[in-house]
Amino acid sequence: MPSIDATVAIRQDRNGIALYLVGLAPDQLPPVRARDLAAAWDAARAAALDEEWGAARLFRFAPPDAPAFDFALVDADACCWTQAVAATQGLGHAYGISVCLRLLGLVHLLADAAWARPLFSIGRDGTRIAPALLGAVAALGLTADARLDQAAVRTACRATLSLSSRTGYLNTSQPGAAP
Repeated sequence: MPSIDATVAIRQDRNGIALYLVGLAPDQLPPVRARDLAAAWDAARAAALDEEWGAARLFRFAPPDAPAFDFALVDADACCWTQAVAATQGLGHAYGISVCLRLLGLVHLLADAAWARPLFSIGRDGTRIAPALLGAVAALGLTADARLDQAAVRTACRATLSLSSRTGYLNTSQPGAAP
């Protein structure tokens, strides 16, 4: 199991873009604490509201026993959210990179996965995310291409929560359900 403290070398490419050299594959990054993911979410939301756009960043995952994998963040929103993680968690270690990729994956999942809609709500005061969903995203491994395994997240949420097919609301009265 890779160390939570595994360091990341940070360089600038010839265009002045930050390049993060990670000695692990994305699927070797450590799980994170759900509270750290929630804090990253809050920081990213605040940065977006304040229009604190971050710079593009490049990540090179180069484990010693596998080919390198390059990942570029150039989307304005993703750059903003990544900047927020850099400011709160730091990106100079595997744990911070893992928080960042999970945050980006969570945003993608909320936008893309219809099955997850009962597990979050969006309002003027922010987004509320079911603890089961946040916990699954924090705990489950990433894929080799630095994404969430949405099927695994869905399975983990099903195992934790019982969704009422009639109302679509979370039923937390089931044994083992999140509070």
